[in-house]
Amino acid sequence: MESGEEMISPGLRRRYLRESESVLVPTRAAPFRSLSSLQRAQRACTRCEQAGFIPHAHPVLSGHAGQRVLLVGQAPGPVEQDQSRPFAGRAGRQLMRWLIRAGFRDEGDVRERIYMTAMTTCFPGRRPDGAGDRRPSAAEVALCAPWLDGVLALLRPQVIIPIGSLALERFLPSRRLDDVIGPAYTSNGIPISGRPEAAPVLVPLPHPSGQSRWLNDPARLALLDRALGTLREMVAWADPDG
Repeated sequence: MESGEEMISPGLRRRYLRESESVLVPTRAAPFRSLSSLQRAQRACTRCEQAGFIPHAHPVLSGHAGQRVLLVGQAPGPVEQDQSRPFAGRAGRQLMRWLIRAGFRDEGDVRERIYMTAMTTCFPGRRPDGAGDRRPSAAEVALCAPWLDGVLALLRPQVIIPIGSLALERFLPSRRLDDVIGPAYTSNGIPISGRPEAAPVLVPLPHPSGQSRWLNDPARLALLDRALGTLREMVAWADPDG
């Protein structure tokens, strides 16, 4: 066991970040030879339930091998949990409208061409005050991170769309939405001008939830328009037959 870690169950260890902060992480990442085998294992995952974060595990994701675009949200909501389909609720309908503006024909085209997952793939539950869904904790994100790592390794997407601030922290850490929405970026966070030279390309978007106030500012709507135009260009580059 590494210094600063404590085994708490056969499948989990606690990693201490600072004196009063720790996260739970899997003891090891299982190797997968195919995306379908990873998906079967991920849908059977109960790590967050075992750790006591949620009462019932029900991972929600969709996609298949060969898709060139990966979309990463924050976490599924209650509608997504009920339907076992990412972005099936009100926020999903808004997202679909955005993606149609970015060049996709309709929702069916979006789901056929984009692999959809999230920073945590189980519904985290409602906030204690009942005002919206709870934001997943750092510990939950750490527990779910190996699944996203596996998807990235097996899918090898050409374009990655981080949705909202939690996904942004994974792919463009320490950046603010206001500072990054609009352009495309390399995996190292460098803005891209012209045709990309290598994959993956990052095109961040704000979260489409109606609870978010980010889009109440007309200047931010202009940033979203620019980002959707950028996404259209990057998807055409990555998937010319789409």
